[in-house]
Amino acid sequence: MKRIEKLKYKNFVALFIFGVAFGFVESVVVYYLRHLANIHQNFNVKKYHTILNLGFIAFIKPLSPLLVSSNITNVEFIREAATIIMLLAVSFIVSKSWKDRIGAFLIAFSVWDIFYYVFLKILTNWPSTFFAKDVYFLIPVVWVGPVITPLVISLFMFLTGSKLYLFSKSN
Repeated sequence: MKRIEKLKYKNFVALFIFGVAFGFVESVVVYYLRHLANIHQNFNVKKYHTILNLGFIAFIKPLSPLLVSSNITNVEFIREAATIIMLLAVSFIVSKSWKDRIGAFLIAFSVWDIFYYVFLKILTNWPSTFFAKDVYFLIPVVWVGPVITPLVISLFMFLTGSKLYLFSKSN
C-alpha cells in the first residue's frame, strides 16, 4: 500500500513538472506566432459572429482567419488537438482507473494552462492585466474572454484533479 502511495505522489510530481514544461512550450509557440504574424496582443479577432456569450467567456466564429492565413490557422487547430491528445496520453500513462486518469488529466491540463500564462508574461510581458482578452482555444469554435477566466477554472481543475488522483484507492 505504501508503494502505491509513493508512486502516486511521484506521478503527481511528474504530472506537475510535465505541466510546467508544457506550459513553457505552449508560450514559446505563441511567442513565435506573434512575432511571425506581427501580432502584439492575443485577442486579434476583428470581425466575428458570437455563438454564445456568457460574460466571462464567449464562443465565437471568426469571419476571417485568426492568423496570417487559413492554412496557418488550420495547423494551429491541429496543434491544439495534439495538445489535448498529449495531455490525455500522459494521464493514461500514470493511471489505471478512469477516476485516476480524469484526475491526472485535470492536474496536467491545469498546471499547463496556468504556467502558459506565467511564461507568456515572462517572455512577452503579456497579459498586462488579468482582464486582458485572450483567445483560449480554437476547438470546436473559438473561445475568448479575460485571462482571469482560464486561471480560475484551472485552479478549480487542479484542486479537483488532485483530489481525484491522490485520494482514490487505485492507481
